[in-house]
Amino acid sequence: MSVAKPLPHDAARLHVTGSARYVDDIPTPAGCLHLAFGLAEIASGTIARIDLDQTRSAPGVVGVWCAKDLPADCDCSPSAHDEPLLSDDSIHYLGQPVFLVAATSHLAARKAVALASITYEERKPILSIDEALEAGSHFEEGPRIWQKGDAEQAIQSAPHRLDGEIEIGGQEHFYLEGQAALAVPQEGGDMLVHSSTQHPTEIQHKVAHALDIPMHAVRVETRRMGGGFGGKESQGNALAIACAVVALQTGKPAKMRYDRDDDFMVTGKRHDFRIHYSAGFDAKGRLQGLAFKQYARCGWAQDLSLPVADRAMLHATNAYFVPNVRIESHRLKTNTQSATAFRGFGGPQGMLGMERVMDHVAHHLDLDPTAVRQANYFGSDQNAVPAAVQTTPYGQPVEEFALGEMTKALIESSDFKARQDAVRAWNETQPVLKKGLALTPVMFGISFTLTHLNQAGALVHVYQDGSIHLNHGGTEMGQGLFQKVAQVAASRFGVGLETIKITATDTAKVPNTSATAASSGSDLNGMAVLAACDTIRNRMADHLAQLWQVSSDKIAFGDASVTDGNRTISFAEAAKLCYEGRISLSSTGFYRTPKLEWDRLRGQGRPFFYFAYGVSASEVVVDTLSGEYRILRADILHDCGASLNPALDVGQIEGGFVQGAGWLTTEELVWDDKGRLRTHAPSTYKIPACSDRPDVFNVALWDGANQEDTIYRSKAVGEPPFMHGISVLMALSDAVASCGHGYPDLNAPATPERVLAAVRRVQNEL
Repeated sequence: MSVAKPLPHDAARLHVTGSARYVDDIPTPAGCLHLAFGLAEIASGTIARIDLDQTRSAPGVVGVWCAKDLPADCDCSPSAHDEPLLSDDSIHYLGQPVFLVAATSHLAARKAVALASITYEERKPILSIDEALEAGSHFEEGPRIWQKGDAEQAIQSAPHRLDGEIEIGGQEHFYLEGQAALAVPQEGGDMLVHSSTQHPTEIQHKVAHALDIPMHAVRVETRRMGGGFGGKESQGNALAIACAVVALQTGKPAKMRYDRDDDFMVTGKRHDFRIHYSAGFDAKGRLQGLAFKQYARCGWAQDLSLPVADRAMLHATNAYFVPNVRIESHRLKTNTQSATAFRGFGGPQGMLGMERVMDHVAHHLDLDPTAVRQANYFGSDQNAVPAAVQTTPYGQPVEEFALGEMTKALIESSDFKARQDAVRAWNETQPVLKKGLALTPVMFGISFTLTHLNQAGALVHVYQDGSIHLNHGGTEMGQGLFQKVAQVAASRFGVGLETIKITATDTAKVPNTSATAASSGSDLNGMAVLAACDTIRNRMADHLAQLWQVSSDKIAFGDASVTDGNRTISFAEAAKLCYEGRISLSSTGFYRTPKLEWDRLRGQGRPFFYFAYGVSASEVVVDTLSGEYRILRADILHDCGASLNPALDVGQIEGGFVQGAGWLTTEELVWDDKGRLRTHAPSTYKIPACSDRPDVFNVALWDGANQEDTIYRSKAVGEPPFMHGISVLMALSDAVASCGHGYPDLNAPATPERVLAAVRRVQNEL
């Protein structure tokens, strides 16, 4: 079998040699036009006057479009139809596209854009959470509230109570390949679109809508992306629509890619949050009641903010059973970039709020934070409520909780207890450099919370020479999805991976695809491919059984051959025999995730097929004179079920941890009081470098198959590892706490400036 083997990424050689082809590498047809947006220079107001004469007469310019020049409705929104391609004279954020230029080169288009003269009537923008609350600016009437039990009464009657608040910053996706699209007009008014997108069907739908043609007239192809992280789930719509409109109106191919600065200024980020909490608990730190207020800054358009905020609510208690809980969520509208999907999709923000509660409770009681976490785990024998009746706040039973055993295993493998003692001893003798050590769990629900998205299709062909062509609805963004799905196909037919070719994701081959998101790529597409392969394999087995006069259950596939126990032929020979016997060697496959039932208005049901688990321990050292710090060591134990490819999964865990740590430490988005994003380039926005990774970095996979019937009993691994970065923030808090007696109250990102301020706060409380 090819599954469960640590095989390299299918395009690894292409990646390291620079041969992998992305949208910007596709040879452009003759006469291709290059596009650029003219962007608004204010955050809120209207256009009083716009003069594009110099832009139109600039060298190389072929055409200029304003909103009035577009087809009737070019909406880019994935949800609420509130995101026009170009401004209708109202300005909602600094960086909003106002006009579109098509020129003979990328540079010519960029230069022409700069020649525009626009006068604005400016309004005071709503930029912050506080300003949005004061103005009553939100996307839903009143907050969304989910609750279980009576949180207020439980908090009031608990032996101990505390209140707190944490500010959580956003995050720029910083995919290495920026947003890009290429539209090529076809005969009969059809359109071919190459797009760097996680959601080809969304691109197909939005382009068809903008051009007022059926979806069958638009074909979208995506071979690979140079990273996505959620930033290419909806943010590519604008480029694809712009290219298609220009291609249709000029009859020429049209291409668009954002420069990095424009990518920062135009596209959405991770939602920044403010979370207020009130907790009631006993002397052992066991929670009796908990209330959250989550404030999400969503930006100017709705985008995917409602489901993102929903998932933050769904993960608000992480891995802990809370008998009485109330979660209140505010989705606030501001004059900033429309916040969008980002790895974890709100889950990290909700989970971080809960881990802050655990850390704060432990500090309040002067208890070991790890012991407090273990006492509150689902299924903990320290909990007063029997494990059999413990459910999440939204009513889903937790049928397979692995974190109790996993936490004990990581404590032992990482020598956690001895290192805690060593950290305490170090801090007692070192006046300047303070160390911190923290362990945090991850319990992440797997499935789209919009239930109908939990489906996938596939198309498989076996050719008469035994080679196999495979296509499915998932997109490859570097995570190794194509390799995993190829391993599934190879295993079903019993052939080597060299026999399998996966081609670009194509809406003309597999229709109505869901985004490659929600960590569902392997789960959904792997099962769809399995179904298609098994259909063909069973047809082949039936035909060979008839030829050989045996029952079909005697036919076995493996080692690139087919046998009935007495005779053996190669898989290629078997394919040829079936072709000559007029047996169909092509099949579609389809999969829909079972057991899902979700009412988002009530906040009740089973939104997730299963949970993925993980636990991490991070050790840091802080310079208390400057606030600078280093991550010294990270130990991670993660649950991938029966891993389809351990090498790829370990890579995802390592990368997820580093990206999560970056979100909570160095990656700071800063807007000025005019709404201009000041951290809009690598010079001002600091993503983690190789030197920022821990010097000691231990990653292991938990040995256990998924109890649910997933593809070869594996578990999703795209998003859950991101939350391991939370252990870094908690370790920094632990280090700061050793400087005094007050609670560090460390916000995210914990930049050196914030760490230094926290150090001084706790020192002043001595």
